[in-house]
Amino acid sequence: MTKIFLTMLSSLLVAVGAMAQVDQIVGDWATVDDKTGNQYAIVRIYKASNNLYYGKIAKMLVGPKDLTCVECEGEDKNRPMEGLVIIRGMKEVNGELKEGKVLDPESGKFYYGKIYLDKGKLVLRGSLDKRGILGRNQTWIKP
Repeated sequence: MTKIFLTMLSSLLVAVGAMAQVDQIVGDWATVDDKTGNQYAIVRIYKASNNLYYGKIAKMLVGPKDLTCVECEGEDKNRPMEGLVIIRGMKEVNGELKEGKVLDPESGKFYYGKIYLDKGKLVLRGSLDKRGILGRNQTWIKP
């Protein structure tokens, strides 16, 4: 009986810890250019009513105010960068956001996405494959 109780308690603590990590992911993050280290935009990550997570560009920190997504396709074509949803349909899985898509506004291409925290910084992995093998990371910071 004690083993069952300890197993249940342990599972509950892991689940609460994972939820707390996702709660820390939600909010505003400054994107950082990989090459220059300069901040590029503020992205607001939020949980929608469908229980999936999204992220939109809340504010551009560089470039003209009327900058649009020229390379995007479909309904995102020529949409203003501010307000553009670039993280779409992520699910919370063990304290990480996964199984969604990430839009690269510079190329207009979508990638498989994964988001997690590492030492207080947000790591966004965009990849060509669902497993995340062929891709790259971006590290974002709190503004």
